[in-house]
Amino acid sequence: MSSANIDTLEHAQSLDQQDPLREFRSKFVIPSRADLKCTTIDHPDQDTSSPSTYLCGNSLGLQPRLLSTYINTQLSLWARKGVYGHFKDISDSVIPPWVHIDDATLPQASKIVGALPQEVAVMESLTANLHFLMASFYRPTKDRYKIVLEGKAFPSDHYAVESQIRHHNLAPSDAMILIDPPTDSSSPLLPTSHILSVIDAHADDTALLLLPGIQFYTGQFFDIPTITAYAQARGITVGWDLAHAVGNVPLQLHDWNVDFAAWCNYKYMNCGPGAIGGLFVHERHGQVKATKADSAESGYTPRLAGWWGSDKNSRFAMTNQFAPIPGAAGWQVSNPSAIDTSAVLASLKVFEQTDMQTLRQKSLKITGYLEELLLSTRDEEKLFTIITPSDPKQRGAQLSVRLEEGLLDTVMEILEEEGVVVDERKPDVVRVAPTPLYNSYEDVWRFVKIFRQAIAKAVAVKGQTKTKAKAQGKNVMVDGGQDKGAWSDIK
Repeated sequence: MSSANIDTLEHAQSLDQQDPLREFRSKFVIPSRADLKCTTIDHPDQDTSSPSTYLCGNSLGLQPRLLSTYINTQLSLWARKGVYGHFKDISDSVIPPWVHIDDATLPQASKIVGALPQEVAVMESLTANLHFLMASFYRPTKDRYKIVLEGKAFPSDHYAVESQIRHHNLAPSDAMILIDPPTDSSSPLLPTSHILSVIDAHADDTALLLLPGIQFYTGQFFDIPTITAYAQARGITVGWDLAHAVGNVPLQLHDWNVDFAAWCNYKYMNCGPGAIGGLFVHERHGQVKATKADSAESGYTPRLAGWWGSDKNSRFAMTNQFAPIPGAAGWQVSNPSAIDTSAVLASLKVFEQTDMQTLRQKSLKITGYLEELLLSTRDEEKLFTIITPSDPKQRGAQLSVRLEEGLLDTVMEILEEEGVVVDERKPDVVRVAPTPLYNSYEDVWRFVKIFRQAIAKAVAVKGQTKTKAKAQGKNVMVDGGQDKGAWSDIK
């Protein structure tokens, strides 16, 4: 098909008509353009009929319509049952008693990450879970004490690793090994062969490898099974940060023999800002063996323990004898927020109506369509490059688009003015993520149309001492990540 036909609205709409997941869009609340511009939550005098073009599910997924029902049910239960809500079965509730609410998430959550239900726990937040997991799986010795991670890891991961190393009275300058792109490459990508070479260079004294399933900046999808097996064959424990992978790409954590993993649930999982996170511990690490009372051996993997990780049958007996639940649930510390977990259950109910393979097939098509439209831009207007891998197998939904110097602020201002929601990474990258559950091909078409116009406008104002965005100080995405430290701190 010619690029002229690809570029038409009619073509995008025909792709939407052929989309087997098109009905899922109605299961989500799509903010209107008026919603985004208004400075109040309610604005009955505004026209809300024109939906925004929301391509930012890699930062915050949209709200499932079911979520309000689930949350309101919890509020009613708390109001009418009080403490009885912990244990009392309610016949007309979509949610189990609070003492079992975390268990209710496991059947579907485990399917999404390719795990056994007992290998998954919904708990805490991403960085907290990484700390809990490293407390168990980073046990440095004189001979093995290094942690290998990527050089451009998301800051919270970097901080967590550095603080774990310092916690063991080791020096990050010696014990923290950063994987940077090959020196002979101008690309920010990390080829698998290069990662394996770094593992080889430090294999004898490395205790832990911690990498992202998908890199937040470039959108690169790492070869999890190959890297995991390679490192483990050299005696290295392997963990994965799946913040940008869960709900985005199919995962098989159990079959890939991953030691542990952690993720947030507010991106592609659509559970709300700062939602409760999740973790995976392979079943071989979650076993609990009986031991004698006076034995020095605990019979289970060492961990930072809390009462919610202890056997339910004795949890409320207050005996102070920790008896961990077998599996990942034994890493739980405190009782989970019923409100947060209800949001997870609402989202999982949507995922239950499809599967990750079906979502992946649409994702490959719609992100491929985005790439095709961007690459069909006329050469004289193509003032950008796509830094995400061109091989669809090496990426998820996101494309990271690097602009020529000096264009980003104006481009972001115009996109926002036109009701197009993406995010930026200073100094020059726009991240665009068509989410297969709720984004349409028309969304993608409209983004590219406005994006091209924004680049043309940015070129016109380039070189001015102050762009309109800086002068007005009203651009949420641009100004939100500067002095306030807000936007650029969101993974």
